[in-house]
Amino acid sequence: MNPPQKTSMKPGAGNQPGGDGSGLHLAVIGSGGAAMAAALKAVELGARVTLIERGTLGGTCVNIGCVPSKIFIRAAHIAHLRQRSPFDGGITPGAPVIDRPALLAQQQARVEELRHAKYEGILAGNPAITVLRGAARFKDGQHLIVQMTEGDEREVAFDRCLIATGASAAIPPIPGLKDTAYWTSTEALTSDRVPARLAVIGSSVVALELAQAFARLGSQVTILARNTLFFREDPAIGEAMTAVFRGEGIAVLEHTKASNVAYAGNEFVLTTRQGEVRADKLLVATGRRHNTGELKLEAAGIIANAQGAIIIDQAMRTSAPNIYAAGDCTDQPQFVYVAAAAGTRAAINMTGGETALDLSVMPAVVFTDPQVATVGSSEAQARLAGIETVSRTLTLDNVPRALANFDTRGFIKLVAEAGSGRLLGVQAVAPEAGELIQTAVIALRVQMTVQELADQLFPYLTMVEGLKLCAQTFFKDVKQLSCCAG
Repeated sequence: MNPPQKTSMKPGAGNQPGGDGSGLHLAVIGSGGAAMAAALKAVELGARVTLIERGTLGGTCVNIGCVPSKIFIRAAHIAHLRQRSPFDGGITPGAPVIDRPALLAQQQARVEELRHAKYEGILAGNPAITVLRGAARFKDGQHLIVQMTEGDEREVAFDRCLIATGASAAIPPIPGLKDTAYWTSTEALTSDRVPARLAVIGSSVVALELAQAFARLGSQVTILARNTLFFREDPAIGEAMTAVFRGEGIAVLEHTKASNVAYAGNEFVLTTRQGEVRADKLLVATGRRHNTGELKLEAAGIIANAQGAIIIDQAMRTSAPNIYAAGDCTDQPQFVYVAAAAGTRAAINMTGGETALDLSVMPAVVFTDPQVATVGSSEAQARLAGIETVSRTLTLDNVPRALANFDTRGFIKLVAEAGSGRLLGVQAVAPEAGELIQTAVIALRVQMTVQELADQLFPYLTMVEGLKLCAQTFFKDVKQLSCCAG
């Protein structure tokens, strides 16, 4: 191994007042949502940045996560509508021919387009950002060693450092699994064929989004859930989505786990207490692990928890002076918009400012059909916090938009504080629930009561009007109102 080469990127001259990053040198490890947001903000504030990436620029979201998965899910949704819709009595359905290689080419072309436009092109055009291609590890609290992709090593000194290395698929220790050609979401999204039979281990976001999409493209899908679907959410969510999935022909095996996985003759055999599950492909989607194991965090005095997540405060500071972290490698919620917001705020703090990331009102969306969207507290969460609650649930057969769509699957639920009526949380299972949840976010942010929400003007024949109608149920029977009664 060659000795480390010193770079010309030296620390700046001391602290900067008033958030002026002039003269500071920041090292950013990673190139995903948190890393890019931080790098761009830091440059805007006058700092120089060395961005270090060991793999593909852009991180998880654009390359193997959000973007390709949503394209894949949308294609499956279109295929589903062509063979089954509420209007089949007047529009003749037909079985679509699925050309998976063509769909994959379309998907990956858009991924490459966005990666170039939003990551590669921006980095190449910014002279204040130097990109190093290699794997970084800490030498101490002011220096990194970068094992360059080309083979040599470089030492990078920094004034401040941001760790934004993300996360990757966690693989459960099921006997026999590691010796098989199982899929993670990465392999599933880049496969050029749709398997006849697909088994899915997992019951969280990635597992359920991809399970439904593959089923709609023609796979016979079996889900093995150790608990129930969406078991961490309001029980009504899991019950609703289990009914939807089973209605689409997806086998949902609740309270089921594989005790062994075997692969022979191009077939997976999963052993469970309920019997064997056989499949042509196996998707393992049981969560994500933090990409921190190779960073030598201890060399810089950085503390991580037992799961490998870097522990940070609201300012994104780690336990080490001048070292910050953001995104999926930390104990923050694993959403790209959280990562980007954290990266921006970390850059402000690293260049002398003072700001925090408030996650008290954080929306989440699962892109199944119907979608699942939540914000704030469920009834159980509020009660754990010692808050007495009152709630109302509105089924979608009371929402005019859903009636007009002939699709009344799902519900909207509002949780409020007893007495004051202050809105505490919203849970929705509905087509395009992700589009209505941001209105609920704003209502929570300004601490609206359900009465105030009920008094707002909502456009008629929109799904978001369901929020108003649900709020009205705290005071009246909406079944006795005219279509657009205020």
